Amino acid sequence: MPHLPASRLVDGFAEIPGVSRGSFWLKGSTWSLPDYDNAEVFVRRLAREGVLVHDPLVAEVLRGAVPDVSDRTVQRRFVAATGLTRGAIRQIDRARQAAILLQEGAPAQDVTHRLGYFDQPRSLTRYIGRTAAQLTANDPSEPLSLLYKT
Repeated sequence: MPHLPASRLVDGFAEIPGVSRGSFWLKGSTWSLPDYDNAEVFVRRLAREGVLVHDPLVAEVLRGAVPDVSDRTVQRRFVAATGLTRGAIRQIDRARQAAILLQEGAPAQDVTHRLGYFDQPRSLTRYIGRTAAQLTANDPSEPLSLLYKT
């Protein structure tokens, strides 16, 4: 969201005025509040109207490409595009992978070794909101949205 400073969005907030109970004002337009059924349409509109932007360098690096710019430039571009450092995005992705493996029934010790953790991953609680034991219990009454990649 280039019109809002990342420092206000990450671990903070940006006041977005409401128009009615089911809508809000953003970048000169009224927007309906997204819900489960229209979230994809909402995100496509955000991108189409320039509220969200895409940095191709960030996408390339996330796919494993080695860019022709310095590490410092890559880091700045990650923070500008996402509000997160490259390392934080790696931690989130690794926690997501661990959560998926645990929910599929993989033993916690195997997940820890496979993903390069030195102990039970605290990042599960931080980024996923559940411990390894909670994920292993696989409670269907509390689904997780782990389908989206960072």
